[in-house]
Amino acid sequence: IYPGLKLSADIFEKELQLAGYRLEKPIMSPGGYNRQKAIFQVMTRNFVFPSGYEKSTNTTISFAHGRVSQLIDNTSSEAIISLQLDPARIGSFHPLINEDRILVTTSEIPDLLRNTLVAVEDQDFYSHHGLSPIGIVRSLIANIKAGKVVQGGSTITQQLVKNFFLDRSRTISRKVQEAIMALLMEHNYSKDEILTAYINEVFMGQDGNRAVHGFALASQFYFRRDLSDLSVEQIATLVGMVKGPSFYDIRSHPERCLARREVVLQLMVEAGIIDSETFTNARDEELSDVKPQKNGFNRFPAFLDLVRRQLKTDYKEEDLTTDGLKIFTTLDPQVQLQAEASFSMAIKKLDKQLQQKQIEGAVILSGRESGEVQALIGGRKYVASGFNRALDAQRQIGSLVKPAVYLTALNQGYTLASPINDSALSVESTESKWQPQNYDKKEHGRVALYAALVKSYNLATVRLGLDVGLENVIATIKRLGHSKTLEPYPSLLLGAIAMSPAEVTQIYQTIATGGFYMPLRSIRSVMTADNSLLSRYELEVEQRFSPQSIFLLTHALKRVLTEGTGRNSSISNSSTYAGKTGTSDDLRDSWFAGFSEDSLAVVWLGRDDNKTTGLTGATGALGVWTQIMADSDASSLEQVQPADIKWARIDPETLEPTSSFNSQSTVLPFLEGTSPDKYWQLPEIDIKSIEKGARDFFDSLNKLIN
Repeated sequence: IYPGLKLSADIFEKELQLAGYRLEKPIMSPGGYNRQKAIFQVMTRNFVFPSGYEKSTNTTISFAHGRVSQLIDNTSSEAIISLQLDPARIGSFHPLINEDRILVTTSEIPDLLRNTLVAVEDQDFYSHHGLSPIGIVRSLIANIKAGKVVQGGSTITQQLVKNFFLDRSRTISRKVQEAIMALLMEHNYSKDEILTAYINEVFMGQDGNRAVHGFALASQFYFRRDLSDLSVEQIATLVGMVKGPSFYDIRSHPERCLARREVVLQLMVEAGIIDSETFTNARDEELSDVKPQKNGFNRFPAFLDLVRRQLKTDYKEEDLTTDGLKIFTTLDPQVQLQAEASFSMAIKKLDKQLQQKQIEGAVILSGRESGEVQALIGGRKYVASGFNRALDAQRQIGSLVKPAVYLTALNQGYTLASPINDSALSVESTESKWQPQNYDKKEHGRVALYAALVKSYNLATVRLGLDVGLENVIATIKRLGHSKTLEPYPSLLLGAIAMSPAEVTQIYQTIATGGFYMPLRSIRSVMTADNSLLSRYELEVEQRFSPQSIFLLTHALKRVLTEGTGRNSSISNSSTYAGKTGTSDDLRDSWFAGFSEDSLAVVWLGRDDNKTTGLTGATGALGVWTQIMADSDASSLEQVQPADIKWARIDPETLEPTSSFNSQSTVLPFLEGTSPDKYWQLPEIDIKSIEKGARDFFDSLNKLIN
């Protein structure tokens, strides 16, 4: 965070809440904050970043006009130039099983939790060898006195054995097996190792089909706090739940939970862990501030699925099963949350329009110049794990393939003004005859190359693709970033190939970056449990296309949104974006891929049963993309013009250069040497934007006069 950063006060507060910061007045400890309108006081937590250690600071952060305006160190009362907040923990998982996990080391376990757990579950833990006859007798007496079960008879070691290795049967043979295994565990592991394993493994509740295991995850799931930030009453609550997570569930049975918490607090007093005053204060605290986290701790399951896959690609299985690896990801939580809200809003509009709720979708947003995946939505139920359409839905991409066809032509010496014949044709093979059609079922005759792409003319595209060569088009698709084998069928030129939204994003990433290929990535760095840097994922860049050819292609893609298939987008006319619609046969798939100055977004809509949606790319996915870009306040695209690009005015009818200014002529960029230089050239200025500004000015003037 630094002065001038584009960030609103409301979004910043959401970031704090997602990172587990607590609203406090006054702030009592690290992890607390308070807010007075656009001014925040924040006490950050100590944290070890891949770049080094950052200690806790008490800072005042001021906002104005959607930006950070000032940072003040409250200790020295001096202005500072930057502040690094500890990142939000977005999830956890064990790579080999479908369970959330937050593993903690022995040193990370609060003494209060350790002592309370032993006092309640196994008072002889540090003296017995796995079995405790004295403990059984003690718990029996305590339970008789209380008239109910308040203490268990099994040792912590026995409970760990049951959780790890045994079923829930109550046979004598199983009890004998449990006792033997407990003795063996005590012989082979230290008390600290056993207690740490128990704290990481014990079952603490259920969230749908996902189990909540371990105190660290339970702390986040039930209280949205790190284990180290828990209060006395919160630790007592969690320890009390060990006896029966469902029976004492905070959400379902708050009265039982409170009663059990009081029993645990009393045991803490008897063990000398807390005094009577602390007991009274903790007992009187309500559960009203508990906000159970829905859908598990893994708030962004589709994105974490991508992280998990990348880890499995880069690491051996045994490396991933070691405890406590810290994965620093590329996810931008606010971009993700905003994308989810925008996606949900757009889908609801489509549901109402189509009178059905069977449309599914996927969205991927990446940094335009970094290739970092900032947000990922795997389906309309984006907070639920399951089929990840963003990564796994293989769907025909339709006209999204066309930029590859036109890029191939531009690399072979074609210009944006080159004439292309948009007329009927028949492509014959030994087995069949293929007769493509335009979407409007019309022929448009002789058209400029740029217009054929902007209007998404199928006939012109097929003719152009056959002229430049199918194998060359396939080579372009590969160079853009597609890794799978493609067969040289003519229908490929109209997108009769299946890709996932992630694969489409990779292709358009190369276009958006000006011809530089960079693999999409979801991980920045990995650290071990002891905060040693294990690996850093550096940006990989490879130039695969000339900046000139990509500049020409992007010029056409910008026109898609102003005069082509994307012209009905409701996004601001004062901003410039580039993109392409895509529609598969029978309207089964609706696509849009487009980019701003900051980010690239790919949207797919379709049905899981592959039936028609009734949506084109323009009537479906474009609307979702527009909603996402508008809500995120996407910056206007600002292309850097290569030095050897020249501009000339072209008559759209003759496709010849003209020096006359009229509403029909258009200005196009050309690679130097291919432009009609006998007519006037423009300097490195887009005359189209100047003309638009002039027209807008005179329109406004006429309105004032009239």
